[in-house]
Amino acid sequence: MSNRMKVVVAYDGSACADAAIAELPRAGLPEEVEFMVLSVIENWLPPPSGLEIVQHIDRDQEYKLLAMEAASRLHQMAPGWAAKAELSLGSPASQILEKAGQWKPDLIVMGAHGRTALGRFFFGSVSQKVLHEASCPVRVAREPKEKSDHPLRLLIGFDGSPGATETLRVVTARKWPAGTEARVVYAAWPSLEFTSKPLIGKIADWLADEELKIKRKIDEIVRDLSAAGLNTSSVIKAENPKQLLIGEAESWKADCIFVGARGLGTLERLRLGSVSSAVAARAHCSVEVVHS
Repeated sequence: MSNRMKVVVAYDGSACADAAIAELPRAGLPEEVEFMVLSVIENWLPPPSGLEIVQHIDRDQEYKLLAMEAASRLHQMAPGWAAKAELSLGSPASQILEKAGQWKPDLIVMGAHGRTALGRFFFGSVSQKVLHEASCPVRVAREPKEKSDHPLRLLIGFDGSPGATETLRVVTARKWPAGTEARVVYAAWPSLEFTSKPLIGKIADWLADEELKIKRKIDEIVRDLSAAGLNTSSVIKAENPKQLLIGEAESWKADCIFVGARGLGTLERLRLGSVSSAVAARAHCSVEVVHS
């Protein structure tokens, strides 16, 4: 058990949570995985009346059964996948982060949206908090809207930062089916306009040098990903990183976008709170946000 990959699946019984489980075979997970299916009952105050106590007990039973059923489905997906159900009470985001802090998973999986009652797992609240504060990769999973006959496609955001480097390590460590395609996407520096000609020359020279270094690094990444068995290409465009990643994923029909939680500090490129959280919220495919 100790050598297995550990994955927390936040589950509330919603259609998006079910889709997140159904999409897991496309996440490149290994043959041996230990899952914790976590259902959180959102609760802030003890029930004041006898009737509400009964309702509280019924709700506990409902969520416990939901988690057990989801764990059973995961166990049936692959012979080496083991799953246990956990029930927790409190703030969903805090409980997910607390359980993850105790169990030390390699990945947290969540649906893009959840039950609307009391705002459980809806994006912009629980998912955003977990994306910001988790210490492991977080996968906001979306099941494809339509079946496709193309191989699995992975879009990888890169900006030269440690977070982007860790993202590449995560991708290459997974077990992808034969024929899987990867595309490395880099949002080049935009053209800058200055009134001072000497300043223009210095900035232009610096940008050209930085871009050359990045392009060489991307060529190296393409070789490494190809050596790992992925059919790899690259895209370099002078475009806003959020728009480029989402647009490229949509036009290329990517199955998942991988992006670092924090990128280069200068100009706030690929930085959490801007690019990664925006991509996770707006993309039409699954998104994994990787913490370095």
